[in-house]
Amino acid sequence: MSRTLLPKPNVQSGDDTTESMVIAPVISNRSALRQIDKLGMLGLGESYMDGLWEVDRLDEFLTRIFLSPPERVSPSSFSRMFLSSFLPRVFDRQSGAGAYRIGRAHYDLGNELFRVMLDPSMTYTSGYWADADDLEAAQEAKLDLLCRKLDLRPGMRVLDIGCGWGNFAHHAASSHGVHVTGITVSSEQAKMASSRCADLPVDIRIQDYRDLSEQFDRIVSIEMIEAVGRRNVPRFFKAVDHCLADGGLFGLQVISGDMLGRTSNRRMDQFVLWLLKYIFPDGYLPLPRELAELRGTQLQLEDWHRFSADYDRTLMSWAQRFNQGWNQLSDGYGDRFRRQWNFYLNGCAAAFRSGMIDVQQIVYSKNRRDTRYGSAR
Repeated sequence: MSRTLLPKPNVQSGDDTTESMVIAPVISNRSALRQIDKLGMLGLGESYMDGLWEVDRLDEFLTRIFLSPPERVSPSSFSRMFLSSFLPRVFDRQSGAGAYRIGRAHYDLGNELFRVMLDPSMTYTSGYWADADDLEAAQEAKLDLLCRKLDLRPGMRVLDIGCGWGNFAHHAASSHGVHVTGITVSSEQAKMASSRCADLPVDIRIQDYRDLSEQFDRIVSIEMIEAVGRRNVPRFFKAVDHCLADGGLFGLQVISGDMLGRTSNRRMDQFVLWLLKYIFPDGYLPLPRELAELRGTQLQLEDWHRFSADYDRTLMSWAQRFNQGWNQLSDGYGDRFRRQWNFYLNGCAAAFRSGMIDVQQIVYSKNRRDTRYGSAR
């Protein structure tokens, strides 16, 4: 494969559950080398989607690439990285109808895809594996942990920003007796969430977070802020501040990173370009400082809890379920989509495993002057 991209065999993978192994990709078409030399990780992903190369352990192969010494960046790859870093600073591509673009491009791919890949609760965010033995238990533990961190009590009004298929809303309403308003930009998600929460005090809406006017005792957002765009991260927190009642708590589960031209790891930058093109259009992973310095709000940081290894395990569980259930999916997806989805899941697992990106639960309070916050784990 590309001489500048292929990792050396003796590079440690960073995965302490396996010994270092030699991973040799099998190339079926030498045009893959030209594609990779020109576009780096973007070309690596596209040539994999086209079936031009194979490898037994895609996750380990990509982990080693992320951990290998940096290579020279080609002019075309540099231009793409520059534009992907510059344009989100200038243009708000999530305004108006743009706010619904990710919903249509990703979450509206069809509920059958996510039923095959996810656990029965349809939870499409990292699980919490501290005491869990399987994916379903890890997702239940994550929801329970977040509810305990938010100190939910019967009768509270709770807002779930980016409610997905209603898993948190269902759990919080049924287990803690709270009233939940869940918002999403995906019609497929809203339909299923409304159905599964029909007998609970849950209101599911197709709505943008910037259009909210009510106030809530608690707010939660689980891996949704990554879809708001770089320019809108401060606006997101201001919207939360506006909707959170005095004395309230806000729980945020978020993937963070330091990328798109601002790190020394150009391979990760190029992988992000691939993700933006094929998986999450206009997505953005906020910097840790953007999550801590909340100027213009009354929000106070109370707790910061990292658990990145858990996302690696979650992603690999999704990949296993996706491949085991592939034959259950309709023919409309096609083999190129199967390879694209595998590159996405294995690449993200490799990014967490190699420390390129992080996931955390963060708790904020608003004007909580008379009550000391005690975090749960």
